[in-house]
Amino acid sequence: MGGCFSKPKPVDVKVELSLLDKEKEVDGLSPNGKASPFADCRLNGALGHGSDDDSTPLPPYHKPRDYVEASVCHVKDLENGQMREVDLGSGRALLIKEHGEFSAMGHKCPHYGAPLVKGVLSKGHVRCPWHGACFNIATGDLEDFPGLDSLPIFQVRVEKDKVIIRANKQALQSQKRSKPMSRCSAVINSSTGFSHVIIIGSGPAALVCAETLRQEGFTDRIVMCTMDRHPPYDRTKLSKSLDITAEQLRLRSMEFLQDHDIELLTEKEAVAIDVKTRSVTFEDGLRMEYRKLFIATGSKPRPMSFKGKDVRNVFHLRTPEDANSIARLANIKNAVIVGTSFVGMEVAAALTDKAHSVSVIGIESVPFKKALGEKVGKAIMKLFEANGVKFYMMNEVSEMIGHHGQLKEVVLKSGKVLRADVCVIGAGSVPATGFLKQSGLHVDSKGFITVNKTMQTNVDGVFAGGDVVVFPFPPRNNKKVNIPHWQMAHVHGRAAALSMMGRASEMKTVPYFWSAMFGKTIRYAGR
Repeated sequence: MGGCFSKPKPVDVKVELSLLDKEKEVDGLSPNGKASPFADCRLNGALGHGSDDDSTPLPPYHKPRDYVEASVCHVKDLENGQMREVDLGSGRALLIKEHGEFSAMGHKCPHYGAPLVKGVLSKGHVRCPWHGACFNIATGDLEDFPGLDSLPIFQVRVEKDKVIIRANKQALQSQKRSKPMSRCSAVINSSTGFSHVIIIGSGPAALVCAETLRQEGFTDRIVMCTMDRHPPYDRTKLSKSLDITAEQLRLRSMEFLQDHDIELLTEKEAVAIDVKTRSVTFEDGLRMEYRKLFIATGSKPRPMSFKGKDVRNVFHLRTPEDANSIARLANIKNAVIVGTSFVGMEVAAALTDKAHSVSVIGIESVPFKKALGEKVGKAIMKLFEANGVKFYMMNEVSEMIGHHGQLKEVVLKSGKVLRADVCVIGAGSVPATGFLKQSGLHVDSKGFITVNKTMQTNVDGVFAGGDVVVFPFPPRNNKKVNIPHWQMAHVHGRAAALSMMGRASEMKTVPYFWSAMFGKTIRYAGR
């Protein structure tokens, strides 16, 4: 396997359990450039350098004092295929040497701030060491996900065997940049019931679809509709940081969306789609017509049958408000987690330093046995037990008892009683596609929307992506699969946008996901 442009080969699954890397401000060398263990991915749009490209003439408002210039090393300090994090005084940059040429760009991955010097350099691209985002070293462009932003690049020259970097101070501080986007050229009337593109959902697939359309020059109206009350946010962090706020989680602000003419309608639940009239009807009665439609509604919690499921202290973790309530109710109290999904287990881990006790009730005897295998599952289980978490089997449960609208305890068949001041259901999820009944869209027996390799459904002009779809997976001979990963949703959003623009391109990426528990991470690449 090679850089981001090479043809993908059949991929073996790689599971890694390791300490969570903490970013260190160290001028350390990376390993020699090895082939990336992650995705072979394709070019993400044109090789535009963005506004922070120092190789272009400076516009009048860029004054010399806005820039810093520093000699960072001797020309022989770096071998080919090596990277070094260097200090310019006003900030740090990543210096790279490949094929005898030097280049420099931002040193932090814009996704979660990982130190790219610890990543992999291969064929003109750098892979993030944490989650596998891929950046072109010549342009700084993000070419494989996760994440939304690209990196600034800086001018490099060699004088008298000294490597000198010239960089914009603001770019050194921000360590990220957005690709240029077009604006809507149409006169927008928000009361008009028509949009050239309607996007249902506000997760990564939806947001990347909207941004890609603008990056690729789409100048008509885009409306994104979501059941959420907040602008797009990083839902993956909810189960890991229960005290976090929606503002801390947000992926894009309302100002950013407005600046790029991406209209966002919050608390809008789609209840029906009419493909004949090309219209979407919402719960509040609003009806909008579209020319192109992208469905990215994600998943919803798997329903469970138990008495008292409407009690106030039982939660399906979906929103920042849910997470905050769980943290508050569990403080020095007793928490019960039903289900050993990744969300359930992450919540259990997050509660161990808050709750008096944490009990996990699972269907499998070993968590993640089906997904990751018994060996990895047992290692994770021991990690939890070492932190005081108790495990029980679902078939051990006799009843769940509540009083006055609150769950109080879970009684096991052995007679043991588990106190439950708060209960979190983490038993997996199902696609949120119930509103598509009688729509004419092909939905399989499990509720997944069937799409082709360009994310097109069986209906012209209607696309879908993210958790809700089964799609042809190239590394597995185009077998139809569902891969509900945060990273894959980004890929789907871009593929759908390009398809809408008549620039369809086959997806070339390797699925990747991660989980974090007790300061350790699980990183999983492959299918």
